[in-house]
Amino acid sequence: MDYDALLNVSATLGYGLLESGAEIYRVEESIQRLLHAYGIQQANPFVIPNCIIVSFVTPAGTSMTQVRRMPSHGTDVDLLERYNDLCRRLCRETPALEEAERRLREIRENQRRYSFPALLLAYFIGSAAFCLFFGGSFQDALCSGLCGLSIGLALAAMTRLHANLFFKSMLGAALSAFLALGLTCLGIGQHSQLIIIGALMALVPGIIFTNAIRDVIAGDMVAGLSKIADALLTGVSVALGTGFALGLARLLWGV
Repeated sequence: MDYDALLNVSATLGYGLLESGAEIYRVEESIQRLLHAYGIQQANPFVIPNCIIVSFVTPAGTSMTQVRRMPSHGTDVDLLERYNDLCRRLCRETPALEEAERRLREIRENQRRYSFPALLLAYFIGSAAFCLFFGGSFQDALCSGLCGLSIGLALAAMTRLHANLFFKSMLGAALSAFLALGLTCLGIGQHSQLIIIGALMALVPGIIFTNAIRDVIAGDMVAGLSKIADALLTGVSVALGTGFALGLARLLWGV
């Protein structure tokens, strides 16, 4: 058994799961199950939102550890499902480690990627749909969709500048709220508050907060509390950006 290759396979699998938005307990359990399937009894993976530590003891008594830093990432449910399915198949079949590495590479190389226009369309449709859900008219939904487009453009621009999530969310919220008030003043939109709420739903960290609660319930307090803090900071940034836009619009247009 090439334990260096096994260590690399397990760390790569855990990295892929965490990068695609998996819960902490799912990542640790998947790594542990994989190592047990390949004959490792003393497996001790430790995962927090921005770091993975895979450590185990070989049957000969040698300790092996690999640490991987996790950069800022989002959520990809399709990729998460594929990594999760691969983990189950590897545990069931236990193929050669070279084959396991090849399957991991295939998932990475065949990752589904959407074009920038498709992402902007998703922002438009999502924001418009939320506006209708909260009781807005079709005119409000159109305006909210345009505000959602502004959020997508702002996030893309800030990503190119390597800005963090706090400032990206603040700029997106400010632009969308200011645009919503402008469209309402022009008579295109009818209810500025519904337009703003519909657009801001694109920035609400709902998945992060849900996974944080699940991690806390599962006993991963460090990971859960750090995710809760992340979600709260994102909420604060959205509130600050929206408040700035409302104050600026009041100064300029008296609304």
